[in-house]
Formats: sequence, C-alpha cells, structure tokens
Amino acid sequence: MILCCGESLIDMLPRTASTGEQAFAPVAGGAVFNTAIALGRLGAPAGYFGGLSTDLFGAVLSDALTASRVDASLAVRSDRPTTLAFVTLTDGQAQYAFYDENTAGRMLTDADLPDLGRETEALFFGGISLVSEPAADTYAALCAQAGDRLVMVDPNIRPGFITDEARYRARLEAMLARADIVKISDEDMAWLGITPAALIEGGAALVLETRGAEGVLAVSAEGELIVPARKAEVVDTVGAGDTFNAGLLAGLWREGLLGREAVRGATLEALRPCVALGAQAAAVTVGRAGANPPWEDEL
Repeated sequence: MILCCGESLIDMLPRTASTGEQAFAPVAGGAVFNTAIALGRLGAPAGYFGGLSTDLFGAVLSDALTASRVDASLAVRSDRPTTLAFVTLTDGQAQYAFYDENTAGRMLTDADLPDLGRETEALFFGGISLVSEPAADTYAALCAQAGDRLVMVDPNIRPGFITDEARYRARLEAMLARADIVKISDEDMAWLGITPAALIEGGAALVLETRGAEGVLAVSAEGELIVPARKAEVVDTVGAGDTFNAGLLAGLWREGLLGREAVRGATLEALRPCVALGAQAAAVTVGRAGANPPWEDEL
C-alpha cells in the first residue's frame, strides 16, 4: 500500500444560486487527499492517514475516498470539525480563508500514529499539513519512523500559511533529508534556497522539478532527463501537481520499483515511464474543472 499522509478538507467554492444569490459549494479537497484519490483511481493500492471528522463534511471526505478505492482504515476519526477553506476570486485569482482551529485534521498527535505493518510499502507527505502543529509534528515523526519504506515528499510551500518560519524550515529540512523522492517547484526551491543537485547530495535518490508546460526535469546521481508535458486544453490547474505525484507513484508500483532500494538502484531510463505516467495523468486533470483525477481506463 502507498499511504498518503496529510490534509483533507472541504473547499467552499463560490457559486451563484439559481435565485441569483451568492453561495458556496462544498467540494472535497486537500493536496494529500487529492493524491490519494488519484492513486486509487489509477488502480494502485492507495491508503490515507490523516484526521477525519465524524461530522457531515467528514462523511463527504470518507465517501470520496471509498468511491475512489482508497483504504482509509488508518485514518483517525474524531468529533472535531472538518477543516474548511472558503475560496474567493479577485480578478480570477483565488484567495483562501481557512477555518482550521481545533479541527480533526490539525489536532493529530503522536498518540495517533498508526502501526504501518508490512503492507505499507511507501509513504507520501506534503501540502499544508506540514505547517500547522500539532499535526505537522506528527507527520514529521511518522516520516522519521519510516524505516526501510520508500518516502516521497512534495513540500508545496505556501508562505502565506507559515506562522513560525524557523520551526517550519527545520521540520521540512528534516523530512527532505529522509526523502527518497522529492517533487518540487521552482518557487519551492527559491524559498528554500536549494537546488535539485543539493537535494541529491542531501540523500534524495530522485528529484522531480515540475516546469508546467515545459515538462518535468528528473534528476538523480546519474544525471538528468526531461520528460515533456502532455498537450492539453487547460481548464484549470487545480490538483495537477497532486495528480502528477500519484501518477509517478502508481508508475513505480506498475514497474515493480515501489521500494527504497529499487528506486535507488534504478536508472533514469527505467524511471522514465513512471515520470511519464505522472505527466499523462496530470494532463487529464488540467483538462477539466477542479481536482478531478483520471481513472485508469481514461489513460
């Protein structure tokens, strides 16, 4: 199982009601949640670990995971509320107002850490779940306890959400040092003051720098290669990066490379089909509204 560890939330998206009144529509989301959904739809053995509420929004999230064939048995259930993100658009640019205090997702502690068992072969971390304590420290602790399992991290840094920069940097640096695979954007690298080569020197086996329409730069100790992006009529880019992450991990699973030593021993050419699957899946997602990853039979 590939266990996706991190946030799930409800995006409250602006809509106009049939009466003409302004309204909000609740949509299941969250970067790590989206990656889990995409993995399940691509046919890979996907699991989700995070805090899920027993409230009505938590039921929406749970039902979405089940519908996309994601095992949520390790998720921690509580009667705390679900995190809500109200979205407003100004000149087409999204702005978010988060309601995250004392939520089911944020209040995870070390006491909630799961027994991973032999069935968990890989762990994925990322998103805003690495910002807010105590859950962020809980995910960092789980990453440190990964043992010989494959670890992938996508920082997906949102500077506007960070309240304690020094603590966040220290946490993220420790997780990146443990990661076997890092997916990172140029904005993330600029904020961290780091390069793919530095991440490889720090211990990563594979670094993936996403470059939008220019494709993906894959870097290892062997060298680098470019995997081109798939052509697509872009509707929006919501969930594209999350879908890429899932496609890559699903590709490793399909190719028999879903393991720490397997990735570290693989050539870039052997990894190319995995990166290409990520690009292919992401191209489908950008071609339709919202985070709506493809199913396996759509590729």
